[in-house]
Amino acid sequence: MSKSAGLTKGVAVAAALMASSFAGASRASAQFYNGREPLVLMSQGSFFVGGENRVTDAVTSGAPGAGTITINQMYVQYMYPKVSGQSKTPVIMIHGCCLSAKSWQETPDGRQGWDEYFVRNKHAVFLPDQVSRGRSGFDPTILNEIKLGLDGKTAKDIPFILAIGHEDAYTSFRFGATVGVPYPDEKFPVKYVDEFYKQMIPDLNGFLGPDFPPTPNPTYNNLSALAIKAGGAVIIGHSESGFFPQNAALVSTANIKGMVSIEPGGSCTTTNPSTLPLTPAQIKILATIPQLVMYGDHLVGSWVSSFNNCQAYAKAIKQAGGDITFIHLPDIGIRGNSHMMMIDKNNLDVADVVLDWIDKHVDRRRGH
Repeated sequence: MSKSAGLTKGVAVAAALMASSFAGASRASAQFYNGREPLVLMSQGSFFVGGENRVTDAVTSGAPGAGTITINQMYVQYMYPKVSGQSKTPVIMIHGCCLSAKSWQETPDGRQGWDEYFVRNKHAVFLPDQVSRGRSGFDPTILNEIKLGLDGKTAKDIPFILAIGHEDAYTSFRFGATVGVPYPDEKFPVKYVDEFYKQMIPDLNGFLGPDFPPTPNPTYNNLSALAIKAGGAVIIGHSESGFFPQNAALVSTANIKGMVSIEPGGSCTTTNPSTLPLTPAQIKILATIPQLVMYGDHLVGSWVSSFNNCQAYAKAIKQAGGDITFIHLPDIGIRGNSHMMMIDKNNLDVADVVLDWIDKHVDRRRGH
């Protein structure tokens, strides 16, 4: 073979390898390209709110040692849209039991999540992980004390860790009445349910301390502080956190401009999931902030009790002169939604309901 022939062959091979590499890169890019217009942001980032120091006798599990750690802090990531003219009221989205801020992001089947959709609609979005969950971390002292044999702690002192199995999630979150059999009009993307199960993480609220409850969840204080830091915000809660916006408002109403409760997982009370009635003083405070309570379809069992309790709460707020809207999605022609409506196949239709409510009950009042 001549040198020129060999060179020609080498160039051809190199070109083929490069083309293959570009094709692979193109396929990889296509996997994450969603066909939407570029998302243009003014800024994005993350920070922590809250937190307190704790002196512990179990800094590490290697040997007994005293030291100071930070506990009860809350991780928050955010996106601020770049908009012409005035932006709209920022939104804080807080997730429910056994989940994280991922609930509000891209859906299990790769569609646009509420965080991006709200940003595209000119709302800055803040996504916290509850205290004791995800990137917020938890207080490991009790586990290290048991490992080190300190203070007489034993395995019986380990806090309860809430973890929901796939089977219970399927029926409790109302994908179907029977595991593996979706409702005929079910909007949850059941073909991708395994991707959703990956989002489910242990709920470590038991590590909030021996006095929790009745000691309030530190997430309430942190949500209040976050609304103030944001310069005013609507707080959206879901399921376990469905009444967290109201609990944050009872800490301080400062800069909480609206509250959205999506299917509170038990009741519309500060003692959720129990139903201890709110006091007249608490109702009076909560009636000063516009509120939306919303439920999906196929309500059964405890969801019926939650629905009825929250209807009674809405009545009490109205009687106190408050601005509260109660929406059962099937009543407005939106059917088939599961408990995880923010990732259902019609999630953006449901988001539009919330955005429309914010526009009418919050933004217009603020002159936005």
